[in-house]
Amino acid sequence: MPNAPQIPPTSRSVEVLAFPDVQLLDVTGPFQVFATANAFARQAGEPPPYALKLVSQTAGPIVSSSGLALVAESLPAATQPLDTLIIAGGPGVNAAYRDPDLVDWVRHRTSVTRRVTSVCSGAFLLAATGLLDGRRATTHWSRCAELAAAFPAVRVEQDPIYIADGPIWTSAGVTAGIDMTLALVQADLGRTISTAVARQLVVFAKRPGGQAQFSAGLALAGSDAAFDGLHDWMKQNLRGSLTVPALAEQAGMSERSFLRHYRQVTGVTPARAVERVRVEAARQALGETTYPVKRIARDCGFGCEETMRRSFLRILAVPPHAYRERFPV
Repeated sequence: MPNAPQIPPTSRSVEVLAFPDVQLLDVTGPFQVFATANAFARQAGEPPPYALKLVSQTAGPIVSSSGLALVAESLPAATQPLDTLIIAGGPGVNAAYRDPDLVDWVRHRTSVTRRVTSVCSGAFLLAATGLLDGRRATTHWSRCAELAAAFPAVRVEQDPIYIADGPIWTSAGVTAGIDMTLALVQADLGRTISTAVARQLVVFAKRPGGQAQFSAGLALAGSDAAFDGLHDWMKQNLRGSLTVPALAEQAGMSERSFLRHYRQVTGVTPARAVERVRVEAARQALGETTYPVKRIARDCGFGCEETMRRSFLRILAVPPHAYRERFPV
């Protein structure tokens, strides 16, 4: 290991909540980030900054969605003070967020917790408690529309890797939980520590994009059969007029009905969807061709390179040239 950075000797209790069919990396990713920070502290002769527990409704082995079992402790008393609660996601979250006993435990647990987070689809369990009502939140790109439909009071956003809205943090799919946890470590212990942890784990200290961002266009696919044809048509007409009137006509709906129904189904406005489709096409062209950025901007309907640059920064948090450098042909 490299020379250990100095870590303040402050102990923070962390619980990762799991359930049967949990996504393995939703648990082990954040767990390893905190554990690596602890390893640096031990190397420096300091007490570990985090006290980690994996908890579940039933103590003992929990079989993850990959088939690998994890050993968890039983749920602690909901009134016991806690620093950070992390709610993992995975296929099993559908049953978990419909379990009134578990939802009630989470709701009471968060009342004595400094900071609450969810990884990937763990946002569904967090949303079921009502804690996300009126707050910005994210989840895996493939389930953003579903989360918005199931919990309309939540302000679901597809673009960010993670969102911190006050003391509540949510993250996008799978490895985005690592990015979020690095940000938690940085908030607790400083940039030097979080960078050292990222370096040890060979991940980005601050990732300029991620699964939700780099797959933004895919989130529209299959969101509703009524719009599959429209999305295909949009991809084939990137340089054409993709205004609301044109899209509504193609969908065979009035403009007012189209605007309402499209936002309800996809979770985004038509204008934002058009931008996503164009960014997705440009992203693929940057990674698969050697065409100049100016030509790609024109071919994808942006009109000019500067417009495409602004869209890339808004959706991917990285400009086109930097994206091409990370994902060369």
